[in-house]
Amino acid sequence: MNFKWNYTPPSTEQQQAAKELGEKLGMSPVLASLLIDRGITTESAAKRYFRPQLADLINPFLMKDMDVAVDRLNDAMGRKERIMVYGDYDVDGCTSVALVYKFLRQFYSNIEYYIPDRYEEGYGVSIKGIDYAKEKEVKLIIILDCGIKAIDEIAYAKEQGIDFIICDHHVPDEQLPPAAAILNPKRKDDTYPFKYLSGCGVGFKFMQAFVKNNGIPFSRLIPLLDFCAVSIAADIVPVVDENRILAYHGLKQLNQNPSVGLKAIIEICNLNGRNLSMSDIVFKIGPRINASGRMENGKESVDLLVEKDYTQALQAARHIDEYNEQRKDIDKQMTEEANLIVEKLENQKHRSSIVLYDENWKKGVIGIVASRLTEIYYRPTIVITRDENMATASARSIAGFDIYSAIKSCRDLLQNFGGHTYAAGMTMKWSDVKEFARRFQTYVDEHIRPEQKEATLHIDALLDFKDITKRLHHDLKRFAPFGPGNPKPLFCTNNVYDFGTSKVVGREQEHIKLELVDAKSNNVMNGIAFGQSRSARYIKSKRSFDIAYTIEENAFKRGGLQLQIEDIRPRENEDDDNPCRT
Repeated sequence: MNFKWNYTPPSTEQQQAAKELGEKLGMSPVLASLLIDRGITTESAAKRYFRPQLADLINPFLMKDMDVAVDRLNDAMGRKERIMVYGDYDVDGCTSVALVYKFLRQFYSNIEYYIPDRYEEGYGVSIKGIDYAKEKEVKLIIILDCGIKAIDEIAYAKEQGIDFIICDHHVPDEQLPPAAAILNPKRKDDTYPFKYLSGCGVGFKFMQAFVKNNGIPFSRLIPLLDFCAVSIAADIVPVVDENRILAYHGLKQLNQNPSVGLKAIIEICNLNGRNLSMSDIVFKIGPRINASGRMENGKESVDLLVEKDYTQALQAARHIDEYNEQRKDIDKQMTEEANLIVEKLENQKHRSSIVLYDENWKKGVIGIVASRLTEIYYRPTIVITRDENMATASARSIAGFDIYSAIKSCRDLLQNFGGHTYAAGMTMKWSDVKEFARRFQTYVDEHIRPEQKEATLHIDALLDFKDITKRLHHDLKRFAPFGPGNPKPLFCTNNVYDFGTSKVVGREQEHIKLELVDAKSNNVMNGIAFGQSRSARYIKSKRSFDIAYTIEENAFKRGGLQLQIEDIRPRENEDDDNPCRT
């Protein structure tokens, strides 16, 4: 992928403000400047940012219907009604169900959980799930990470004498389901101050309100915060405000005393002994929780997450790891097939989006393939497969483009749809797929802006290698947890050279392991450039180049630092001092 580099040198006034804030905090002006860019301009605001406090969580009763939801749950427990905790089969849904079930199970035994089968029932509330609840004499279903559009299904449940409490974070329609209570900060009539909770975050707020109403110490909820961190990272919601507090303390819990199930996943990921980050969740932990829902049934992941016995949990985690290996093979094969289709479709090159469909693609993996294609071609992408006379689709977007709105413009062709700005899912009749593709692509062509078609690296600061110290890295770590809204700072160094020892590595020789020097010091910096072996010939030519990178700990050299290089740019003119050219 060819990146555009975007860097704006700080003005004299900005440099002075960063210098003054840095002196107050005992921090490099470079990092103080990053704080100011995040809207943090005072010493007190910086302290709140670096040390998020659980005491600053928002009052859960500010969320619309929260009082009604707590009253209905209290009534169910008081009347000893059977309660079902129901959730989506992805990471956010599974962690949501695990959190609510595990917490309530401490106080109430007449409770069970349910995850719909992706292949038999599809996304969200299913008639099969409601019929199962009726058979088990369930009177209240707490549904998490889905349900906001299940108008007909929840009306059917109501006819069966079953109430619903919806805990969702997806964008609602104008008409809401006839549930007893609907907790969703994205409701138009909800004034809750933070709109970007994950599904698990909404479930946590429900439990926070429950403990507050029943005089239970808040500390009883803290052991469940690791589920919140996993959901926030895996569902790619903004890591700001309330999410930052939940993610910060959730990561702390994950590192110090994770739940038995997550501890087993950490073991099979070979992450023991490491300080786990949001990236470890996104690339290691999350995919394994997702794997059972993609390949078989997501209930296996919830079974693991609520398991109390470590030996049993480890056995279950190994089984889920096998699913993940199978998923990788299918994912690779489908991505290769999709790439061939894109290459053959000359007209795709002139379109602003990609829509691909194949009757034989596995439903549980199309979302991953859509993500891969978005990364490769940098265009909003929808991947569709067939299920009898219906089509199931997964959509992924690029920075700044609202794919949910694009899909919504075709809603008359859809049986069901839901999602966020950057990811969505939908079902339609197979016979409508071609018309959907035509209309979706026309919408994107008409609404996408030219700058959204370019993959852009936003450079935070220009550094020389002499600036990259252990102190700088120590202070940089305080900016974590990273994610949307609080990205890991990206730096640029100009005029770097191969020290003479850089080499191509990887199973398919696709990466470069680098040892670099710059023009202003004798510091030799280690670096890794994943998937950039195409630059190896230029690097070994002894000519200078510029790099954009994040600063990481070197996993193989205790206490050492390593640059994770996002892009390598040959210098057009070695005498050009223009920093981080765009």
